[in-house]
Amino acid sequence: MHSTRHAQFVRSVRQIGALAALAAGALMPLHASADDAANPCAALKRIVAAAPAGFAQLTPDDGKGVAQPYGNDAQCGAQSGSYECLWTPTGGAGSRTAALQAVAADIASCLPDATHDVNSPARQHFYIGPREARTQITAMPAGASKVKLVVSGK
Repeated sequence: MHSTRHAQFVRSVRQIGALAALAAGALMPLHASADDAANPCAALKRIVAAAPAGFAQLTPDDGKGVAQPYGNDAQCGAQSGSYECLWTPTGGAGSRTAALQAVAADIASCLPDATHDVNSPARQHFYIGPREARTQITAMPAGASKVKLVVSGK
């Protein structure tokens, strides 16, 4: 009888320890890593979250994750009231039109609260938030062979 209680006690202690470890892990802040840069969702969320503050805290590297699945020459940076990325589609992205569709699919899946109000070969447009505090996301062709992503906020 004594060994059964002891075994139950040991199991209970192990379960409490496991729950404590899970809880501690859940409370730890997430840290950015080099792998985050190539993740379109992480990059899109970071850019959209920066919109209310005017994108001042973003670096040129913050937006490269949006373009990296479709091109490796992304040039990104904050402009007056917006954050822009420009790149040349390569590899599986193929044409500008295919790259625009792929970026639109990323935006739609990564930002489920975004409204997709323009879907054309010349422009993909989304917005998030109420009219007075709206963040706009636009992907469009730029020049003969490039794609441009512009995120702007009020």
